[in-house]
Amino acid sequence: MKQTILSLFYLLLVVSMLTAIWLGMDIRRYLNQPVSLTEDTTYTIRPGMNLSAISRNLQEAGIISKPLYFTLSGRLKGMENRIKAGEYLIPADITPLQLLGLFVEGKVKQYLLTLIEGWTFSEVMTAIYNHPALDKTLADTSTETIMTAIGSPELSPEGQFYPDTYHFPRGTTELAFLQRAHQRLQDVLSQEWEQRAENLPYAHAYDALIMASLIEKETGLSQERDRIAGVFVRRLEKGMRLQTDPTVIYAMGQSFDGNIRRKDLDIDSPYNTYRYTGLPPTPIALAGREAIHAALHPKEGKELYFVARGDGSHHFSETLMEHNKAVRKYQLRH
Repeated sequence: MKQTILSLFYLLLVVSMLTAIWLGMDIRRYLNQPVSLTEDTTYTIRPGMNLSAISRNLQEAGIISKPLYFTLSGRLKGMENRIKAGEYLIPADITPLQLLGLFVEGKVKQYLLTLIEGWTFSEVMTAIYNHPALDKTLADTSTETIMTAIGSPELSPEGQFYPDTYHFPRGTTELAFLQRAHQRLQDVLSQEWEQRAENLPYAHAYDALIMASLIEKETGLSQERDRIAGVFVRRLEKGMRLQTDPTVIYAMGQSFDGNIRRKDLDIDSPYNTYRYTGLPPTPIALAGREAIHAALHPKEGKELYFVARGDGSHHFSETLMEHNKAVRKYQLRH
């Protein structure tokens, strides 16, 4: 009898060991095979979800087929309490083991929004409020409220955000996005200001940012930026009005229909550089690093005028007589 019991014990022990070995091999095989997807899919881990709930949810979503294996593996590997909430893009060929790693690393799905050089603040806000992945949290969207919320209540919002492509996860607030773009602008402006040329007619870096916005709106050609900056700087130094069309367009606001008429040049606005000398009171658009650099490193020369050729480039002149001739050729087509 005792021998029989001992034999049964050894038999059960062997069966248990074989079962454990088979189970370990089956789990290992499962963890290293692609999940049950035919295409990439998006999955969201909500805050507070534990590993068991995630495993069941993944099964219900048709992503994994063995939630118990998924849960056991996560616990055995010490991953259970390291999983991060968020929205994930799950590749179709990912394995359950890689999926666990993805959740632990917190590599959530990234969205992007590009702020374009030359955009006004109104265009920036339109792009932000039309983006589906950004959370809109500000009940009051006045410029004063926004600038106070990002920590710069003394500044006009115009031109205060760096044009670039920004990546962010779903749920990022519009305020966090604006703070990031504003800080990026401050960093770039500070870097460029520290390396500026000597004897520039700017009292502060903000003046250079205003100038950069004019340059940004005047040309999209990189080879012209420092040349246009040179013209503007020389005009400032001589006390001449800048007479740049983008400032008139900015002053016109919504009434601008694509054409500037002679009467528009007389608009009584501090932004109208045909009427008032010096820089306008604020930037008129977003300026990129190249435009900021050009404003701080204007090209030397004697040119005081330029006129658009109609092909995106400009004709530069040293004298008013030469400039008027160029205007007749390129603008009036005489």
